[in-house]
Amino acid sequence: MPVPTTPEPLEQHLLRERGRLLAFIRSKLDDPELAEDVLQESLLRALRSAPDLQDEEKLTSWLYQIVRNAITDTYRRRATFRGALDRYAAEADAAGGDVPSPDDEAQLCACLLEIVPTMKPEYAAVLEADLAERDSGTLAERLGITRNNLKVRRHRAHHQLRERLEQVCRVCATHGCLDCSCRPAR
Repeated sequence: MPVPTTPEPLEQHLLRERGRLLAFIRSKLDDPELAEDVLQESLLRALRSAPDLQDEEKLTSWLYQIVRNAITDTYRRRATFRGALDRYAAEADAAGGDVPSPDDEAQLCACLLEIVPTMKPEYAAVLEADLAERDSGTLAERLGITRNNLKVRRHRAHHQLRERLEQVCRVCATHGCLDCSCRPAR
């Protein structure tokens, strides 16, 4: 029996299975936020692939196969990231550890400090908290949002900051912001 063409039955099934799928993912991953991300990715894959499903009776096993593949992809990405991080650390050690000194960090580009307040208030708050190295849980609570929403907001804030720095600073944004003399346009 082919899957019905209307999305309601599939959506209802996904909603009904959501709790069990999340519990399954959490049993395989140690990070609850990552488990939620994997679930969301899996549900999107399922919705995109629904037209390919020929047998409605196999819907649940098909969903679990999508979830298992997403978990496998997550472990592969982690391994790739760890390998890249290890290579970077080895290169930094070989180069004499090019870690900025506290003096270098204190010379943070003046344009950065001028750009942050001109950004959307919710992005500026996230960036200021990042600069002050505040706890994510406390910040999310203070802003009245979830930790997942904070992660999205942080990503968007960093993206907007990068765009603004490239617009304002051009050369120094690409090559480092120490001792630059640019100022953002107001």
